[in-house]
Amino acid sequence: MPGYSARPPAISTLLLDDQMVRITRWDFEPGAATGHHVHGMGYVVVPMTDCHFLIEDAAGERRVTSKAGEVYRRDAGVEHNVVNGGDQPMAFIEIEYK
Repeated sequence: MPGYSARPPAISTLLLDDQMVRITRWDFEPGAATGHHVHGMGYVVVPMTDCHFLIEDAAGERRVTSKAGEVYRRDAGVEHNVVNGGDQPMAFIEIEYK
């Protein structure tokens, strides 16, 4: 569950939640954030738009750009706040595997 953030919230839309996966669409206006959270499951992200991520974590902050359709995977335990660091809306699909 995302934690508190002073930024406007990203909008999550649950698309599927069954025995195998939970699939969520995330939509961010510029400056919107998920809030600090820890991923309890491994996951795959599928950017629907070009995404200009500002990632805030224990190491500080960094900027990462992912092109639409440029898929990546992370293991359970990732702890961060994800912010739209760009000046355009961005969206991605997050697929968590149970």
